[in-house]
Amino acid sequence: MKTLVALTLCIPALLFNGATLAQAERFTVIVGGDRVGRVEVERSGNSVKIVYDIKNNGRGPTIDETLKLGADGLPQQWRISGTTTFGSKVDERFERNAKRATWTDSTGKGSAALGEPAIYVAQSSSPWSLGLYARALLRDSDRQMPALPGGILALEKGSVVPVTGASGALNTTAYALRGLDLQPSDVLLDDAGNLFAFVTPQFIVVRAGYEPEEQRLRELATTWSTDRYVAIEKRVAHRYAAPVRIRNVRVFEPQIGPVSGSQNGSLGGSLGGSLGGSLSPLKSVLIHGRHISAVEPLDSPPTPGEVTIEGAGGTLIPGMFEMHGHLSQDEALLNLAAGITSVRDMGNDNAVLDALIASIENGTLGGPRVTRSGFIEGKSPFNAANGILVDSESKAVDAVRWYAARGYWQIKIYNSMNPAWVPAVIQEAHRLGLRIAGHVPAFSNADAMIQAGYDEMTHINQFMLGWVLQPEEDTRTLLRLTALKRLPKLDLDSDRVRRTIDMMVERKLAIDPTLGIHEQLTLNRDGQVPPGAVDYLDHMPIGVQRNAKQSLTDAAAPEDDKAYREAFEKIIATVRRLHERGVFIVPGTDTGGSFTYHRELELYQRAGMSAAQVLQRATLDMARYLRQDQQLGSIEKGKLADFFLVPGDPLQDLKAIKTISMVVKDGTVYFPSEIYPQFGIRPFAEKPRVMQ
Repeated sequence: MKTLVALTLCIPALLFNGATLAQAERFTVIVGGDRVGRVEVERSGNSVKIVYDIKNNGRGPTIDETLKLGADGLPQQWRISGTTTFGSKVDERFERNAKRATWTDSTGKGSAALGEPAIYVAQSSSPWSLGLYARALLRDSDRQMPALPGGILALEKGSVVPVTGASGALNTTAYALRGLDLQPSDVLLDDAGNLFAFVTPQFIVVRAGYEPEEQRLRELATTWSTDRYVAIEKRVAHRYAAPVRIRNVRVFEPQIGPVSGSQNGSLGGSLGGSLGGSLSPLKSVLIHGRHISAVEPLDSPPTPGEVTIEGAGGTLIPGMFEMHGHLSQDEALLNLAAGITSVRDMGNDNAVLDALIASIENGTLGGPRVTRSGFIEGKSPFNAANGILVDSESKAVDAVRWYAARGYWQIKIYNSMNPAWVPAVIQEAHRLGLRIAGHVPAFSNADAMIQAGYDEMTHINQFMLGWVLQPEEDTRTLLRLTALKRLPKLDLDSDRVRRTIDMMVERKLAIDPTLGIHEQLTLNRDGQVPPGAVDYLDHMPIGVQRNAKQSLTDAAAPEDDKAYREAFEKIIATVRRLHERGVFIVPGTDTGGSFTYHRELELYQRAGMSAAQVLQRATLDMARYLRQDQQLGSIEKGKLADFFLVPGDPLQDLKAIKTISMVVKDGTVYFPSEIYPQFGIRPFAEKPRVMQ
């Protein structure tokens, strides 16, 4: 979030359009209907103090802000301190005078000479700053200004939104604030220019006393977001009313190996490692409607009326599967642009996800096909707000039945579930043909969940923590992340480690390790480009670049820095050992997919997979794992037209999958060079030549 510099408008500090701005403001943060945080604002003269605190799913930012406002109502000084969501320290400062602005954040120090009005975007401020930016932009004639450290902020006026609450009825006005991130921020201002709410489809920050408006406001945010993405889809989706020939391409051809699945779940069979694959000679691939109509030799003559796309000797790869998503509208199209045509959702607001899936399936929105996991969480002070919350074993079993009746593929168990209820949940899930995956509930360990009947373990830290924690330690808190510092002392040849891995092998279980998020947790450092983002970060908007250069955990002390770095090496060694023993590695991110999914696959090479094995794992292996391989996973006549084109050879260098020039999903053609500018992203590859 951000702040304002160098406006010379002569407006009294506490006036907006003739109305007095509030001296005290209170906001409630609501996620999934649960109140999880607060924003409290106090004004005294030209000073403003803000307390911002969220605790959701055992984590969240705790921030204190102090501002000194100038005669123009904008900050002359701004101090932000506290901790981020995962515990790293915040110490951000901003100052301006008549000629210059200076600031310090996690990326280091910056400064700018003040000429034309410009907005400083604070890195770690509370949502209250959104109101500050919006008021500043409303004072500007064209409602846009340069931003510091870079980029442009712009404001678009929306509709009037009447609201009612404890303080009576109000008319608020919706505004979309662009330039802070990949997507605009939707805010509501009252007639005095005070922030009333920051709204998203997933959560809201709303003025205290108006909490009952939460669901309606989230629905409005969903509508606004949908309208934006519907408009984008109309601009970037190409649905040709003729056969499409993609010519002069090499096709990645996976090798067929053993069926991948679990003996305990609905799949049956035995787990097998990826055999890899190879590239075909140059060919032409034809699509008609949703399906691949032919894969032909390159010299096959075209038929009248075809659309031809020149592949220029590039590689055509089957659409990839992101197996640990929590899909939202904001992520859907970006996943497609990254070659991800299928997502396994691992827990969501069930109604919101249903609506998103319907919009994707009817062609209103662009996005991947979705396989749903039924999220079940126990009620506690630390519970997550997704899926279904339960407070008894019988309700947990009922939740399994609810998901089974609605066609979900598996059940996901989460941190606050009572471990004693897990066997009954698993028994009912398996009876109804559902698989079981998930976290290790607090005060239990991976061994107990494996013995109870899990089909797949979720997150490598959840798998390993049982080796380094004491039984009474609570993993519903940030301990499940900070305890990674204990891993360097772990002996992977110890009996307890061998026993857990042996059980995974004997029971033919899979693991979704989400290596990329653990790399971020252990290796991201203030002021440095994260190791996983070096190939794409400079293509991102300035706000995304800046926020990426921030440590997630508190690694300021040299001993903590060393421990976290060594912890990631121990994690890699563990995944390598699992892979070598034949444990099936499932590729997922838990970080939104898209660019981070490419990094997830790249890390599997460190775990011992070849580039060909990685690509097979992300495509055909996952289609077989989900029992969708009759339609997906390879580029063959009769299968759904899901694939993407890269100029290079990914078997020689897996990084080639990061430069995608075309994606086809269900026969609809997308060019990432047309999609990325809609998000402020500089494209990675040019659009191929299309001849109609």
